[in-house]
Amino acid sequence: MRRMSPNRVKALLVLLPTSVIALYFIWGFGAYTVFLSFTDSEFLPSHSLAGTAQYKKLFADPRWWTAYGNMFIFGGLYLVGCLGFGIFLAILLDRVTRGEVLFRTLYLYPMSLSLVVTGLAWQWLLNPTTGIQAIVRGMGFETFKFNWLVSTDYAIYTVAFAAIWHGTGLIMILFLSGIKSIGAETWHAARIDRVPTWRVYVSIILPQLRTTLLTAIMLLGFQVIRSFDVVVALTKGGPGYSSDVPARYVYDYFFERGKIGQGSAGAVIMVATMIMIILPYLIYEVRRKE
Repeated sequence: MRRMSPNRVKALLVLLPTSVIALYFIWGFGAYTVFLSFTDSEFLPSHSLAGTAQYKKLFADPRWWTAYGNMFIFGGLYLVGCLGFGIFLAILLDRVTRGEVLFRTLYLYPMSLSLVVTGLAWQWLLNPTTGIQAIVRGMGFETFKFNWLVSTDYAIYTVAFAAIWHGTGLIMILFLSGIKSIGAETWHAARIDRVPTWRVYVSIILPQLRTTLLTAIMLLGFQVIRSFDVVVALTKGGPGYSSDVPARYVYDYFFERGKIGQGSAGAVIMVATMIMIILPYLIYEVRRKE
């Protein structure tokens, strides 16, 4: 029997506590949440199975369908916005010869703020009585309207804008690091062939950063699932429930309404949806490397 080296044993011992904690608090609690979704749990957890009763209650709730639909609106805008602006800023910073540190710090500054602070800042900026609308009207444009924050049709978009502003810096840094890792010979060969700069990025450099793209999508996907802080700080799910998201719905039913079973069902559907969206791309990337 082959003996493990001392260094390997030390590495396993170092990783063991973290693995146990992750197994218990992440996978263990996740499995327990799935179990609770099939019970008749109300104010307190119950271990009496009730089949799919909680899912029937969930799917019969109009508020859930509003929150579930908002997850796709918010998630789509958040993914596309953060990736688009993040990659664009990374390319611009890669071309900057002076002041890169200054611009990088400015673009990264939103990441230093919590999502609660971000939501409160955008709440002031978008509030019709104190924000952009009030400022423009104070300049003499009395008919100007920008009241998305209090509109049932557009409130969820204000949440997405605030989240994009907060998350773009992370994507910028990820892709900037990837772009900087590309060897100088790539640019040298492109100059010899007289390939336009934009074409080098689009056709040569970015295709080599597929792993970085996968990492970015995974990180952003997790943020979509846990999109709770910015919603509560910016709109509190309103007006009404028009900007509600599944994370806030689950929190409300778990801790405020005392309906643990229905909240668990919402959590399961929320996580399962994100897994079904991200998993095919993850499988494709893994098979592509084999």
